[in-house]
Amino acid sequence: MEHQPSALSPFRHPIFRAVWLASLASNFGSLIESVGAAWLMTSLGASAGMIALVQASTTLPIMLFSLAAGAIADNFDRRRLMLTAQVFLLIASIGLTLVTFLGLVTPWLLLLFTFLVGCGTAFNGSAWQSLVGEMVPRSDLPGAIALNSMGYNVARSVGPAIGGFIVAAAGAFGAFAANAVSYIGLIAVLARWRPEAPPRILPPESLGTAMAAGLRYVAMSPNISLVLVRGAMFGLAAIAVQALMPLIARDLVHGGPLTFGLLLGAFGAGAVCGALLVARLQRALSIEAIVRLGFIGFAICVIGAGLSSSAILTMVAMVFGGGSWVVALSSFNVTVQLSAPRWVVGRALALYQMATFGGMACGSWIWGEIAERYGITEALLMAGLVLVAGAAFGLRYALPELKSLNLDPLSRWKEPEVALDIRPRSGPIVVTIEYIIREPDVIAFLEVMAQRRRVRRRDGARHWTLLRDLENPELWVERYHTPTWLEYVRHNQRPTHADAAIIERLRSLHQGSEPPRVHRMIERPTGWLTPDAASSVRDTAGPLADSAGPS
Repeated sequence: MEHQPSALSPFRHPIFRAVWLASLASNFGSLIESVGAAWLMTSLGASAGMIALVQASTTLPIMLFSLAAGAIADNFDRRRLMLTAQVFLLIASIGLTLVTFLGLVTPWLLLLFTFLVGCGTAFNGSAWQSLVGEMVPRSDLPGAIALNSMGYNVARSVGPAIGGFIVAAAGAFGAFAANAVSYIGLIAVLARWRPEAPPRILPPESLGTAMAAGLRYVAMSPNISLVLVRGAMFGLAAIAVQALMPLIARDLVHGGPLTFGLLLGAFGAGAVCGALLVARLQRALSIEAIVRLGFIGFAICVIGAGLSSSAILTMVAMVFGGGSWVVALSSFNVTVQLSAPRWVVGRALALYQMATFGGMACGSWIWGEIAERYGITEALLMAGLVLVAGAAFGLRYALPELKSLNLDPLSRWKEPEVALDIRPRSGPIVVTIEYIIREPDVIAFLEVMAQRRRVRRRDGARHWTLLRDLENPELWVERYHTPTWLEYVRHNQRPTHADAAIIERLRSLHQGSEPPRVHRMIERPTGWLTPDAASSVRDTAGPLADSAGPS
C-alpha cells in the first residue's frame, strides 16, 4: 500500500529524527544564548543602538556569507559542511563563555562573538536546509520543512523563558555555557552518520562560478525572485520587535530579565501555534493570502507592543507576532524549496536567507537608531506601518500559488558524436538548433521560445539569440554560447521534468521530417596556431556528452 505523507511522516526516517532531536537541543541553546547576549549588552549600559546591534551582528553574517555557504553546500558534502559549522559554533561559544567568566567582555567584544556565531549559523543553515532533501524523499519534504520550523519554534516558546531564569540565577555566563553544551549532541549525530553519496559525474564548480550560477538561476526564476523581495520586506519591519525586545521589557513594561524571557517565550508559543495552523491555512487560502495574513498579524503585534504598558497585554501581542512570524517565513521557505532543483537548492535558499536576514540586519540598525532618537514606541509604530505597506504590496505583486513541481533531472542525456577530441576546459562552445516552423505557428513558437530563453539563461547559457532565415522564412535558428565544453555539459544536465513541456511543445511545432538539427561548434580565432602547433590540436582531450533533443 502506497505511503500517504502526513505531518509526522518525516519522523519515519531515523537520520531525520536523530538530527531533528539534536537540532532541537541546539536551538534551545542558541535561544538561551541570545537572551544572555541581549541582556548582557543592556547590563553593560549600552545605548539603544548598541543593544539593537546584538541582533544585527547575528543576522548580518547570514546576509554576507549565505550565498558562498549555499554554493559550497551544493558542490561538496553537505554533512561535512554542517559538521564543520557546528564545531566552529562550539568553539565560538566556548570563547564567549570564557571571556564572560573572566569579566573581560565589553560591548564591542560581545558584538564580535555574536558576529562569529552568526557566521557559523550562516554555513550551518545552508547545509541543514539543503540536507533535508537527502534525509527524506521529496514527498515528505514539505512535512520535514514544517517540522524543522516546528522544532525551532518549540525551542523559541520555552528557550527564552529558560534563558531568562538562567540569566537571573547565574548571569549571562550561565546562558553562554548552556549554549556551548547544546552543540555536542548534534556534532555526535553528524559525526556518526555516513550517508551514501551519489556518484559525482562532473567536478565541483569553482566558488565564483557556483555563486554566479545561483544568482543567475534565481534572477531567471520569477517565483523565487518575488519571494526574495517579500522576505526582505518582512524581515526589515518584523525584526523591530526582537531587536528592541530588551528595551520593551525594561522601559515599556518595567520588567527585568525574567520578563524579557517571558516575552520571548510568548513569542515562541505563538510561533508554535502558527506552525500548527500553516497546513490548514494552505488548504484554505492562497499562498499570497497566507503571507498577507502574516504581515497584518505582525503589524498587530508591533503596534500593540508599542502602545502597551502591561506585561500581560504585551505577551498577548507577542503571541500574535510569533504566529505571524512562522506563517510568513515558513511559506517563503517552502515556496523556495519547491521551486528549485537539487543542484541549486542550497544557493536558492541561501539567497532567500540573504534577502530576509539582510532585511533583518538593516532593520535592527534602523529601528535601534529611531528608538534612540525618537523613542521606542515611535519606532514600533513606524515598523507597524511598514508591515501594513508590505501587505498592500501583495495586491500588486502577489506570490504565485504553491505547487509541488517535479524538479528531478530530466535525464535525457546521450554521448554526442564528436569528431574532435576536446578537454572539459575547451571553448567557447557555440550551439545552434534549427527548427522548421510554419507561418501559422510562428506566434505560438515565439511564445514558447520566450520560455526557452529564460530556461536556457537560467541553466547557464550565454548570448542566447533567435534567428530567422531571410531566404527560407520557415527556418528558425536558436543560438547560444557556453564558456567551455564542461559548462555545456552542466547546462544539459540541468533541465528538469518541469521543463519537459517546453521541449515537447517545440518538437510538436517543428515540421521537419527529422528532429531539430543541432550543431555544436568551438570558436577559434584566425591565426591562433603556428604550423608547428597545428598537430597538437587533437591533444585537447576527453569527450563528454550531449543532450538528446533540442539541446
